[in-house]
Amino acid sequence: MNPLPHPDQVLSAADQALRTLFSSHTAVRPMPRPAGTGDEAIPADAEQRRLSAALMRVNHVGEVCAQALYQAQALSTRDPALKAHFEAAARDETDHLAWTEQRLRELGARTSWLNPLWYAGAFGIGLAAGRVGDQVSLGFVVETERQVEQHLHSHLSRLPADDAASRAIVEQMRDDEARHAMDAERAGAVPLPLPVRWLMRGAAKVMTTTAHHV
Repeated sequence: MNPLPHPDQVLSAADQALRTLFSSHTAVRPMPRPAGTGDEAIPADAEQRRLSAALMRVNHVGEVCAQALYQAQALSTRDPALKAHFEAAARDETDHLAWTEQRLRELGARTSWLNPLWYAGAFGIGLAAGRVGDQVSLGFVVETERQVEQHLHSHLSRLPADDAASRAIVEQMRDDEARHAMDAERAGAVPLPLPVRWLMRGAAKVMTTTAHHV
């Protein structure tokens, strides 16, 4: 079992949590955009616009949770290479966070009011997985990213046909999540027990259903 983190690391993690929840974010990579999108990137129909906003709000919540998960796992491990692995994945997720925030602003919508709750829950789960051991922690990454990949794929079928801008973001996010899962497998992940995977799916369902509205 990995040891508890040093108090200085806990303070750093708290600072990162505040930045994730209450600061604006800047992506390193350009935001994915279909060629020639401008004002027409916003769905003209009000109902379709609300649907796009709700789906992108759910995706933003997923990125808030990803930040919490990776920060907790980086905090838990004593392996410098694995810590660097988690931090690199978190940087990709920061791009996703910035892209979904910007898209919500373009759609005239807000982020979830419950983001602090989502962050706290994901951080606690990541910390618990990290305490069990690095291979289990990596296994948790694999299962999480596989579920997120499936979830993003389903959003591509639900987004309005004329919302190519949101679709481009979701496609890039899906590809990144698939890469994160493969990277974790190569780093030594062990498969999680089936009941744990079921529990994760149930928790994700509660989160996505709630964030669609709140």
